[in-house]
Amino acid sequence: MTIIIIEDEQLAAKRLLELILKYDPNIEILGEFNTVEKSVDWFNSNPPPDLVFMDIQLADGLSFEIFEQSMISCPVIFTTAYDQYAIKAFKVNSIDYLLKPLDFDELSSAIEKFKKIHSDKNPEDISSKNIAFEKVLHLLTKEYKSRFVIKVGEHIKSIQVENISCFYSLEKASFLQTSENNNYVLDYSLEQLEGLLNPDDFFRVSRKYIINLKAIADIISYSNSRLKIILKGKNDEEIIVSREKVKSFKAWLEK
Repeated sequence: MTIIIIEDEQLAAKRLLELILKYDPNIEILGEFNTVEKSVDWFNSNPPPDLVFMDIQLADGLSFEIFEQSMISCPVIFTTAYDQYAIKAFKVNSIDYLLKPLDFDELSSAIEKFKKIHSDKNPEDISSKNIAFEKVLHLLTKEYKSRFVIKVGEHIKSIQVENISCFYSLEKASFLQTSENNNYVLDYSLEQLEGLLNPDDFFRVSRKYIINLKAIADIISYSNSRLKIILKGKNDEEIIVSREKVKSFKAWLEK
């Protein structure tokens, strides 16, 4: 097994290394990094390891920035000093964690769980877990996108999220639509956007649409127990809440 360690506290990194090698002295440690920058450089220049141990708070920022700048195609076990209340987020998304100070039995259990879950690597599973990582890290740090910077010809434009009615996909591209009914192409997929947007304000009603709560003009009962959404200033296409999302959508409205 190959592992890299991302940890900015020297004593914590040393302790983690000792516990890993105690678990299995044949594990190969490919590198130890204490910053976002060094970690990104490594991921962008090397094939992925089997497993990453990653602290949340690093010397030059928060580890979620690594996911934004690199494609992490391997499982991650987080090490963190966050309290038990915050850690519940990891459990909901089936992400392993180690609470500092590190304990050998907990580390062993986490690695065994990793072996069991990832014995047969599936690229789609890895991709979905990367999305889960983003969601959890944003949940813990409470840092969501407040604006999107887009390119319009030779010009750069900044759009505040409160001025965005919805995000949608069309012909394998993603777009945002403003409250003024202007449309702009984005470099993010809808899956990535779900992790970048505050879930109190935005909801993915279907494969095609993520809508802003403040942009809803009307909600109409539709066929097959679905709902039809009318957005302010957007009447050119039906926005349907898929049947499997109706219950969670109604719960979102009541927050």
